[in-house]
Amino acid sequence: MKKLLLAATAVVTLASPVLAQNTAAGGHGHADQGPHGGRMQDVAGAHAELLVAERTITVHLYDESGKPIPATGYSASMLVGTGQAREVVQLSPRADNTLAGDAKSALGRGASMTMQIKNPKGRSGQARF
Repeated sequence: MKKLLLAATAVVTLASPVLAQNTAAGGHGHADQGPHGGRMQDVAGAHAELLVAERTITVHLYDESGKPIPATGYSASMLVGTGQAREVVQLSPRADNTLAGDAKSALGRGASMTMQIKNPKGRSGQARF
């Protein structure tokens, strides 16, 4: 029992600085909000901010310091799930640091969204919002 307690204490003690460093370095989780109030995720070397309005899905891209990066050369799609229905929405570069696309119908608050994205250098990634 003592060994188990010591092992658990060691794991928590050793992991605490790593977790604190990730938060201090700007690691994003589901609770982080971007400049436009959307949810943020790190993906393919960029910080992606998701915004949804009616049928339109918009993703703003930022670098590590929070500055907008051009969306030119990026390709992306969003898998949207609402209940039993699934839809893939293609996102294309729009103005400045924006990728956007329109779903067939309005998106509900509880919709699950998974983005596949590829940057201009060919690095790809996936983010779940």
